[in-house]
Amino acid sequence: MLRNKEGGFGVITIVLHWTIALLTLGLILVGFIMRRTDIDPTLQFSLYQWHKSIGFTVLGLALLRTIWWLVERSPHPVPGLRPMEHIAARATHTTLILLGIVTPLAGWAVASASTLNIPSFYFDLIVIPHLPLAQSEASEAFWALIHAWLAYIVLGLVAVHAAAALYHHFIRRDEILTRMLRSGFRSGRAGACFSQKSRRCQEE
Repeated sequence: MLRNKEGGFGVITIVLHWTIALLTLGLILVGFIMRRTDIDPTLQFSLYQWHKSIGFTVLGLALLRTIWWLVERSPHPVPGLRPMEHIAARATHTTLILLGIVTPLAGWAVASASTLNIPSFYFDLIVIPHLPLAQSEASEAFWALIHAWLAYIVLGLVAVHAAAALYHHFIRRDEILTRMLRSGFRSGRAGACFSQKSRRCQEE
């Protein structure tokens, strides 16, 4: 199923979720490597361009994900999920969606405010224009700090999010992780068990 249902996520949501997650982790890794001072300058320039290109891709996908999140229905909570767990999950999910937009924008601001005025080549296909920001060392340093802190927050939230998903999968043995891995996998059955509370479902 392409769209979300009451019992689980659809293919579009799942693909966007994992694509953004993997690209974001790749961005953070490249971000750490490219700032090292002991690498070849040519390689460093390429890494910066790759970082910006992937960042623009994440920004576009995050905007698409936000629109999809606003117009698409959300599945029912997994059976057995406590109210505070549901609130925490929603808050983390919402924050990550917003950070998926704000963090790349801050990176775009860094490139735009840099006094080096280096063009942003999107995978060597087109040049992404700079944002209308004043170019100065102070402005660049400000946006670089914001971008770095946002990236650290993203990394921390992703770690918490992943740990919670693994906890629910291996300890609680519920459908939290499963329904984000495979569209419709057992989610409808779990929802039916939750609503009907039948003895047969409990025995299975």
